[in-house]
Amino acid sequence: MKDTYTGGVGIWGQRHYIYLKENKPSMIGAMRLKGNLKSYLREVNDQAEEMLFQLVNQMAKKEGIDEALKKRDQLGWVQKMNSIRNRAEEIILHSLIMP
Repeated sequence: MKDTYTGGVGIWGQRHYIYLKENKPSMIGAMRLKGNLKSYLREVNDQAEEMLFQLVNQMAKKEGIDEALKKRDQLGWVQKMNSIRNRAEEIILHSLIMP
């Protein structure tokens, strides 16, 4: 059965919902009663997206990944950016989605 509370909340909101469902079901019940579960999940998703954007930019700058590298070595740039994105997603997952 598909849950109507996760539609339109984004991937991070859905992941957080799964975490809550497995670890804090009473919190979900309380939010459902108040009618603020979906808005809460959307807010978590928005925070995660913003955090991802900031982390990727900060890490790329710190590691010297820039447009010059992209022009010089496209494959290397893609590999480094994928690595940065994966690390940033792990940070978000463990600090915001599944604390």
